[in-house]
Amino acid sequence: MTLDLLQQEGGRLPANVPAQHVLVDAAQWMANAQRLHEQGSSLLALWGADDHDRDGVFRVFAVFLLPDRVVVLEHALAGGTLGYPALTRWFAVADRLQRAVYDLLGLVADSGDTRPWLRHGGWPENCFPLRRDVAAATTYPGQPRPYPFVPVQGDGVHEIAVGPVHAGTIEPGHFRFSVVGEKVLRLEARLGYTHKGIAKRFENLPLQEGHRLAARICGDSTVAFSWAYCAALEAIAGIELPRRAASLRALALERERLANHLGDLGALGNDAGLAFGLMQFSALKERLVRLNQDVFRQRYLFDYVVPGGVAVDPEVRAVRAMLDEVAMLELAMPALRAIYENHAGVQDRFRDTGVLSPELARARGALGLVGRASGIAQDLRIDLPWPPYDRLRPNPTLATGGDVAARALLRFDEVMESLRLCRSLLETLPPGSIEAIIPAAEPGRLGIGLIEGWRGPVLIALETAADQRVRRCHAHDPSWQNWPLVEYAIIGNIVPDFPLINKSFNLAYSGPDG
Repeated sequence: MTLDLLQQEGGRLPANVPAQHVLVDAAQWMANAQRLHEQGSSLLALWGADDHDRDGVFRVFAVFLLPDRVVVLEHALAGGTLGYPALTRWFAVADRLQRAVYDLLGLVADSGDTRPWLRHGGWPENCFPLRRDVAAATTYPGQPRPYPFVPVQGDGVHEIAVGPVHAGTIEPGHFRFSVVGEKVLRLEARLGYTHKGIAKRFENLPLQEGHRLAARICGDSTVAFSWAYCAALEAIAGIELPRRAASLRALALERERLANHLGDLGALGNDAGLAFGLMQFSALKERLVRLNQDVFRQRYLFDYVVPGGVAVDPEVRAVRAMLDEVAMLELAMPALRAIYENHAGVQDRFRDTGVLSPELARARGALGLVGRASGIAQDLRIDLPWPPYDRLRPNPTLATGGDVAARALLRFDEVMESLRLCRSLLETLPPGSIEAIIPAAEPGRLGIGLIEGWRGPVLIALETAADQRVRRCHAHDPSWQNWPLVEYAIIGNIVPDFPLINKSFNLAYSGPDG
């Protein structure tokens, strides 16, 4: 089977965007992956599944993003085998994903790095927690082992170990720098410290409650993850979201984008020595989340998106308050941007620091804001618009410099575009209901929810079980794709610039650790 046959042989998959589901054997898995790579697609997600209780086999799934649709390849491992063809031949991001599949299920890619990724001695090497015969409540004594970082040798080369515990109130990650003097020759990140067993926890949850867990996968992307879960469930159930509910979800998503970009712009100013920027943007973000509390009853909207709609319908007074806030930010942002652009010290730190070239970004599969800052024009709200983005028609934002300056200025652009979208949503809120009834979902169905969060595409792959419960739910954060790029962006820079470069990416720990 080649990609030319996908159109004929692939079945339509329930999803909020055009999606195709194709069953393949090992040879077809490889052939289609190669053809998808040649046509410029991105690998969005890779995961495994234990279906021994159903038909006695393991499976692997891969999701690819094309300009006009999403393609899901499903490969059943025949004859009780635990091996499958690696995708690292064409998609570099598959390396860590394959390592995670092994840690959780014991399925082995036929090439690539074999070091553990998620398993920090939290369970034995011969135990694979996502297998059906492992109980969710099982615990194990800690068995930590040294991690074999890749050594760098040469005259004057030494290592600097940073983390996993950091000086600030941030999530854990270990960064091993190989340096000469202060110039970085190599960086290797070690993540997985925030692995929480989310996929196992999803199993057997009621379908109508899974959105609450999805919203808590990554706290700064709660709207994106909960919407992706609900979109998958609603597609499986075959319901159409009320127009008012869709608009309110988009409003919540754009407010989540605004809050994160405002926070990041303040932190970037602070890391460059401009405490004024931190104070200004922190105040703006605080005003926004306080208004969230007033309007939606939560500062961060963990429980706003619910199956079939949203939890709160804003009052007329609240709509007016949000429009006033949009007007205030529309005035404040150009002035603050001018300060950042004209501040010599800030620009000295931002420009030509942490460069991710467009060529490298494309080759390594950059997604979301990081990709757009390196010239990759990809935004699901534009490329595969789902309601209400199909009528909102967001304007593209793009930069080509690939450095800290480009990632900062792109945030300014995205803030202004999100403000435009918020204004449009608030001024044209459709009348009607904010929630639809979800009918019983047929068991054994697979559905996809794909949402452009503030970092990039957030994906939920949901499979239904009997009794209206979750059989399996795989969540994917775009930080999987973008974390390896930090290791490239730091090369040739000095160690003290790492906090600034890292903040300009501002990738999730909790999201990809799962």
